[in-house]
Amino acid sequence: MEIIEQLNWRYATKAMNGTRIPKEKIDRILEAARLAPTSNGLQPFEIIAISNPDLKEKIRPAAFNQQQITGCSHLLVFAAWDKYTPERIDGFIEHTAAERGGDRERLESYRQSLMDKFGSMDAADSYAHAARQAYLSLGVTVVAAAVEGVDNTPMEGFDPDQLDAILGLRERGLRTAVIIALGYRDAEKDWLVNLKKVRKHKAQFITELN
Repeated sequence: MEIIEQLNWRYATKAMNGTRIPKEKIDRILEAARLAPTSNGLQPFEIIAISNPDLKEKIRPAAFNQQQITGCSHLLVFAAWDKYTPERIDGFIEHTAAERGGDRERLESYRQSLMDKFGSMDAADSYAHAARQAYLSLGVTVVAAAVEGVDNTPMEGFDPDQLDAILGLRERGLRTAVIIALGYRDAEKDWLVNLKKVRKHKAQFITELN
């Protein structure tokens, strides 16, 4: 029941009070994000966890001056690969072999299947696919934060080109997919805090085929 109670408790927080999230909590949230599922386990994105106040101030105009950017404790930027490349796939294969104690050569057929699947994608399709994987991790992050009693606001309201430039992402072959502010609500300044959560009723939302 705890997870349902916490998901009922959470909402898209509109004002945060700047309180710092305890290290053990942010570490667990980030670990949950790292453990999220992705296609073929490739994890074609990185998470930039920003707690530096000056950097958050610099980012705020690129996010249409939303208060959560500077009011949050940590701003997580999910930066997706701009393209699937042989080098990135080789890196994944080598890491898999090292982690599982196997021989890289035994994974050659798997490597080739990944190349066949992703190697022919153009840049637009590559980024779109990688960004969808980042959103899987975002969903896990939302739930993990709620379980930890940490308010959170997933955000698409930002200029990706500006944010990429501020963080130097394009030079690293990355592009911002989505961001999430993590922190604690400012109940006195948040107009949404006391409003009832509205979701579709189960009968409208779920079709069960037994």
